[in-house]
Amino acid sequence: MAENRIYVFDAYGTLFDVHSAASRHAAAIGPGWERLSEIWRNKQLEYTWTHVGMGRHRSFRQLTSESLDFAISATGGVPQGVRDKLLNAYADLSAYPEAKDVLARLKEGGARLAILSNGDLDMLDDAVAAASLAGLFDAVMSVAAAGTFKPSMAVYALATRHFNVAPSAITFVSSNRWDIAGAKAFGFCTMWVNRRGAPDEYPELPPDVTAPDLKSLPI
Repeated sequence: MAENRIYVFDAYGTLFDVHSAASRHAAAIGPGWERLSEIWRNKQLEYTWTHVGMGRHRSFRQLTSESLDFAISATGGVPQGVRDKLLNAYADLSAYPEAKDVLARLKEGGARLAILSNGDLDMLDDAVAAASLAGLFDAVMSVAAAGTFKPSMAVYALATRHFNVAPSAITFVSSNRWDIAGAKAFGFCTMWVNRRGAPDEYPELPPDVTAPDLKSLPI
């Protein structure tokens, strides 16, 4: 039951479609837009992991910009003006179709809801507002408060400190399998939203629930 339960959601790829920025400008990018989008996302994640390993922290906005530049170079370039349009589109990514309804029903059922994301706080606030999800969350938390990125344990601890609960009191929801592994290692109950039907990874840190979308959350 959702009542009195705490659900903490990853943002990018879980609530918000990270590929919606490129899909909006697919015509301008050309037939390689999906490859560009995949490289952009993969390099963005790689940059965060590299900075965790080096013990350094930078703005997620800056890493997003730099990873886009890499993706553009790797795919042969884009027409003038498209780069800026892609970055602007990242501020108002489309939410997955079921997200708002699922969150609203969880909230109505008495659950407490939060976001815990690699994104900068202003980026997250913009995304939540653009997707008309404002008012549904008890907290929107950025890794910037921990000075590192996921899957550092210091990031997941932001949620337990905010709600003043043990890790087992929180259900952590993410579409990123590596993020689920980190959350599981921290002690959260976990739900992997496997939208693409990807093979499992990290068998020593299995998710408690695997589902194709958010609709499988207990409401």
